[in-house]
Amino acid sequence: MVCATFPLIWVGGLVTTYDAGMAVPDWPSTYGYNLFLYPFSTWWGGPWDLFIEHGHRLLASGVGMLVIAFVIVVWRKDSRPVMRWWSLVCLALVLLQGGIGGMRVLLDAVTLARLHGCLGPVFFASCVVAAVMTSKWWRNVEPMATSETRSFQRFALTTLGIAYLQLVLGSHLRHLPESWEPSMFVVVVVAHLVVAVVLLAYCLMLAFFAVRKKQIRRTGVLTSPSLCLALLVCMQLGLGVGAWAVKYAWPQWLPGGGLWANYTVQAESMIQGLTVTGHVALGSAILATATLIAVRSSRLCYSSGTSLTTAKSRELWECVT
Repeated sequence: MVCATFPLIWVGGLVTTYDAGMAVPDWPSTYGYNLFLYPFSTWWGGPWDLFIEHGHRLLASGVGMLVIAFVIVVWRKDSRPVMRWWSLVCLALVLLQGGIGGMRVLLDAVTLARLHGCLGPVFFASCVVAAVMTSKWWRNVEPMATSETRSFQRFALTTLGIAYLQLVLGSHLRHLPESWEPSMFVVVVVAHLVVAVVLLAYCLMLAFFAVRKKQIRRTGVLTSPSLCLALLVCMQLGLGVGAWAVKYAWPQWLPGGGLWANYTVQAESMIQGLTVTGHVALGSAILATATLIAVRSSRLCYSSGTSLTTAKSRELWECVT
């Protein structure tokens, strides 16, 4: 599910980048055809907008089928109640995401497009959680409920929240309502930049703690993802500057404007489509990596079926007795 959902997100980003969301005006059918029976030659050899929009629907349907299969396997092979309920959460999210996407087409509403863009990464994160919870590591790990692991867990959860807030702000910039004043656009852009700096600071500190703290480094499952997250955020900042340059122009407050003096912004050009969509895809990868770190650190802090309060009560009882 994780490997199938990631390309689904960046293909959805292509749909938004090329403004192809309304290339197919009906839903769940495609120009009156059943989704899976639409003529292949018409789709493959048709206009680019139709190609990516219908391809997005086909890929989304495939992901939905994977989730249904996942639910069946979990309910037949996994006796853990939390895993069974989480499989239903994944199913509910993918159905909700598909329904919002369909209503966005039927109603042609920017608000629904924005909500669709915010919910997709949430479903992606839920798939990452499912992958971690069904891994052998999850079943065999020994809890390490120490002050270091608990502090790292809280830090990881905060980083995850900031990463998602950044995605929400980016979705607002991708789906601009016509009623917005230019001043509102400036406010969201500034907020997007400020949160990006805060996210970078948190990711660098998370990587620092993962490398320097012995108990965190000894777990063997948090250091590499934390370093990877910091690297992804650094790459995302550079890609964000590039996305702004190919869509609007080189930022005046950054050096290097002379190299872009002869560049002309071309709407829906190849370089614009790849850069902007890459920025969207990398944002989802950052959220997925932050989710991985948060879930693993939480598993280290809590044993199966034991809350932190219960663990503290047990420690206190042992001290008393």
